[in-house]
Amino acid sequence: MIVVAGEALIDLVPVDDPSAGDTLPALRPQRGGGPYNTAMALGRLGSPTAFCSRVSRDGFGEALLERLRKDGVDTALVQRGPEPTTLAVASIGADGSAGYGFYVEGTADRLFELPDALPDGVTALSLGTCSLVLEPGASAYEALLRREARRGVFTALDPNIRTGLIPDADAYRARFRGWLPYVDLLKLSVEDATWLAASGDVDAAIREWLAAGPAAVVLTHGGDGMSVRRQDGSGCSVPGQRVEVVDTIGAGDTVNAALLHRLAAHDALSAPALATLGEAVWRDVLGFAARAAAITCSRAGAEPPYAAELV
Repeated sequence: MIVVAGEALIDLVPVDDPSAGDTLPALRPQRGGGPYNTAMALGRLGSPTAFCSRVSRDGFGEALLERLRKDGVDTALVQRGPEPTTLAVASIGADGSAGYGFYVEGTADRLFELPDALPDGVTALSLGTCSLVLEPGASAYEALLRREARRGVFTALDPNIRTGLIPDADAYRARFRGWLPYVDLLKLSVEDATWLAASGDVDAAIREWLAAGPAAVVLTHGGDGMSVRRQDGSGCSVPGQRVEVVDTIGAGDTVNAALLHRLAAHDALSAPALATLGEAVWRDVLGFAARAAAITCSRAGAEPPYAAELV
């Protein structure tokens, strides 16, 4: 089983409404949050998956859990609370890219507490995004990462930077480097890598990150595809899949899920296996993730593909 830990929230996405005139745009609520989308995508692909978070008892929270259960995701590890659900107001650019403004004060997901030991049979733990920024939950998620890595669980991290939530960039970068000894697979966008590198030298930063712990770093390049780099300096890349982009919401989260799903199919959810994975297998894994992400980009909101769509 793969456990995905992190926030679940509601995206408020602008809706085209010609009758609105000069008034504020209509907003459509959609289920979201990087880890939430990753768990949903894994469930749709058919991977045994559990979601680990704290979710509100309000109507939004119920809707979030309902969708996970519908897609086959185990919610037994989800903590519940009376606090409201986090809201993220999305803005969609002309190229389909998404930006976000967050309403996070006093919300349920940031009050996550470290759970007891994860169930037997957990093979991988995936974390990232807002959950590793907003305290006090961020420290609990960090403790979960360290504890599970120490007991040999395969760990994956997608920082998925939201700069508006990070008050001290240098402090966050230092904290990020502190996670790396506990991470087996680091996946991030080229924009996030550039921001984390600070110096602007992404190649040098990736070499530094690999030396700190991860067996592999996967870098996404938007429509240009994605690449992987390993500790020994080897790597490869695959092109993006050409589609008519509606928006990019959930595309990176779909990549997370697709990577884990395909690596599991190759029996490669371990640091030693990842370090020795051949180029042909990596091309298969990356190509699968690129196809999955393209399908997500071809439809509105975070709607990852089902396994049957990738046959």
